[in-house]
Amino acid sequence: MEIVLPLLTLVIGFLAGALLVRRRADRLPGDPAVDQALLQDGLDRLHDKMRDLEHQRVSWQSVLHQQVDEVRHSTDTLRRETAALATALRKPQVRGQWGELHLRRSVELAGLVEHCDFAQQVHLAGPDGAQRPDLVVHLAGGKSLVVDAKVPLAAYLDALATDDPDEQAAELARHARQLRAHVDQLAAKAYWRALDHTPEFVVLFVPAESSLAAALEAEPGLLEYAAARNVVLASPTTLIALLRTVAHGWTTETLAERTREIHQLGRDLYGRLGTVGRHLDKLGRSLKGSVEAYNSAVGSLEQRVFVTARHFRDVADLHEPLPAPRPVEEAPRPLSAVELLDAVAEDRDELPDLRERPHGVPPSEYRRADLP
Repeated sequence: MEIVLPLLTLVIGFLAGALLVRRRADRLPGDPAVDQALLQDGLDRLHDKMRDLEHQRVSWQSVLHQQVDEVRHSTDTLRRETAALATALRKPQVRGQWGELHLRRSVELAGLVEHCDFAQQVHLAGPDGAQRPDLVVHLAGGKSLVVDAKVPLAAYLDALATDDPDEQAAELARHARQLRAHVDQLAAKAYWRALDHTPEFVVLFVPAESSLAAALEAEPGLLEYAAARNVVLASPTTLIALLRTVAHGWTTETLAERTREIHQLGRDLYGRLGTVGRHLDKLGRSLKGSVEAYNSAVGSLEQRVFVTARHFRDVADLHEPLPAPRPVEEAPRPLSAVELLDAVAEDRDELPDLRERPHGVPPSEYRRADLP
């Protein structure tokens, strides 16, 4: 209504001014009844419009109140859940489970597969006793990479809960000292002593990017301090990048292994081709000897036996002719492939009837027909 009254006054003044201008333009005396009717009609239409606007305003205000209540309810729920999460993360066991969950998620995002590329909670028996890192990543070439998750959040949460700059700086410094203590603990464990072919460093995984950044901001030399003790500080982003490099190494190793396998298969196939060539050479020589023996037998039959048989046929007055076997004119096909000729030449110490070979010409340059 605070808007309607000024607007109504403005409209009435506008209508009165319009009537006055119209009267002056016509230079005729105005009719009060007509002016009153026009003014009443304008006021009625304005009243209807204002009533519609008021109804819309009430409807909009109701919807706005409902949305504000929903936002207030969501904010209260979020505040309670945030407080519950902050309370839970102050417990070491809950922090450990949360860190392991984020570690597994980061490893899966990097494309590694459990029991194939990595293993969780592996029991190691080293010189310092039994140890159990959170994660062991299998590298190409039979090597391993140890990753341990640490969640130093107590001091960090205290720093977020205070508005005093001095107290916040003190809590962040304590947070950096807690992370330094975890670095010393991992350096003392020396997981690489319990694993063969393992790089001499361990990855300390901090699941919260902001937590690691706050510690490094409070103590800038913490990264160098950890590296000097064979400990690599890693957030989810850097760990995923590291593990993707590991996955690429596995892919390269697999390709190299398949290449070696294909190379060995090629060598075996080439050697077996030589063996088959030698067998074929022996078979060809045997066939050639058989053909020569057959042709000799046919010649002996025709020149020795059939002469007597024909004389016997004349004496005995026989008229049925004897079938004569035909000699074999075809010879076995000689080998012509260079690989087979080389294998045959290496397998045979002496090749009879081999023409004198010019100096510097390999055996493969000769036709197989030159071989017996």
